[in-house]
Amino acid sequence: MATTERRSHSPDPAALADARAEWTARELGQSLAQRPERRDRFESLSGLPVERVYGPDDVAGCDYLRDIGFPGRYPYTRGPYPTMYRSRPWTMRQIAGFGTAGDTNARLKYLIAQGQTGISIDFDMPTLMGVDSDDPRARGEVGREGVAVDTVDDLDGILEGIDIGRISVSMTINPTAWILFAMYLVIADRRGIPRDALSGTVQADILKEYIAQKEWLYPIPAGMRIVRDLIIYSVRHLPHYNPINISGYHIREAGATAVQEAAFTLANGIAYVDEVSRKGLSVDEFAPRLAFYFIAERDFFEEVAKFRAARRVWARLMRERFGAQKPESMRLRFHCQTAGSSLTAKEPLNNVARTALQALSAVLGGAQSLHANGMDEALAIPSELAMKVALRTQQIILDETGVANTIDPLAGSYFAESLTNRVEDGIWAYLRRIDELGGAVEAAKRNFFQ
Repeated sequence: MATTERRSHSPDPAALADARAEWTARELGQSLAQRPERRDRFESLSGLPVERVYGPDDVAGCDYLRDIGFPGRYPYTRGPYPTMYRSRPWTMRQIAGFGTAGDTNARLKYLIAQGQTGISIDFDMPTLMGVDSDDPRARGEVGREGVAVDTVDDLDGILEGIDIGRISVSMTINPTAWILFAMYLVIADRRGIPRDALSGTVQADILKEYIAQKEWLYPIPAGMRIVRDLIIYSVRHLPHYNPINISGYHIREAGATAVQEAAFTLANGIAYVDEVSRKGLSVDEFAPRLAFYFIAERDFFEEVAKFRAARRVWARLMRERFGAQKPESMRLRFHCQTAGSSLTAKEPLNNVARTALQALSAVLGGAQSLHANGMDEALAIPSELAMKVALRTQQIILDETGVANTIDPLAGSYFAESLTNRVEDGIWAYLRRIDELGGAVEAAKRNFFQ
């Protein structure tokens, strides 16, 4: 049987340039003469230029061991863990939250029965803003865009029949996160569940509220102090809990580009590290419990590049700026959600395809947990069927496509590596500008992010 022997070698730069020029003049020139390209300029969703073809010269400055390396090893470009999904698939965490505690509890139990591996709870606006459901200001908003919680018993009802010692619980809440966190601990105590068995997060990222989502109750210094105290308490008493989920999702939904989303989120992360460090904790005491939250938008390759670049930048920040020693302190772990703003009310079945591709980019980018949006979210609170299809989408990606069988499969692609480098360069440029303003807190006070 005939075989083809393949020998790897790096092309001579001059020879490569000559070959590209010849291809441009001959094959490309003839093709363009017969059929022009669809547009004069191709670019990513964020406006980054996309070249016609990529080759070795586009990654000439990239050092494999320095910039890419191996999964679970600094700078973690290829993922935070050595085996990634080959050992532990990402957590499938579909959000639920609407109406009463009983309504949301039924949805959570339904999703768990369908194979969901983590739970996530959305709260209504009065709960987010610390207003009771019977307050006149809550009129028309109770249970509308999330579940209403006024008391510990309400949250207990949401989690009724769910073993919170064995499944991670994420609560999407920020200005009143510390209150819901306290309720969660009371419920665990009632049920006799030890603190070291609890896992999950309250989002608690108050800086992104001042930047994008605008759900805040206190001036920035007071908001930062509450987050700081929440982090310190958690790392001392809940060893498996993520007390903060530093969020770029809402920043992106408010109009940021992919580079801005990553840069502003990491800048906020720097601010939280600074805030906690000022209380005398070493970075290795608390940094391993910091988690992040990004969007998976429409531009497939740009999103994968964003996730990879964000990991690399965070690792270098933690080691070079903050002197972290533990690998866990340098690993950026993130939850991901597909893009709500990309969904359409017209022809909502098309949203299934959109969500599948966005979820795939999150997986190829190495997400630790994932929510796939429901096909009818542009119309109303997602239906039970929509959430089932979204969960099945994740399960199909894991079990039927083979993409989780190898780690960081796009690594080495000239396009993927070039785009990762370009996104990283953009992140560093923004971080330098934010540092010049005095950091994320001062930048927020000056409305820089807007």
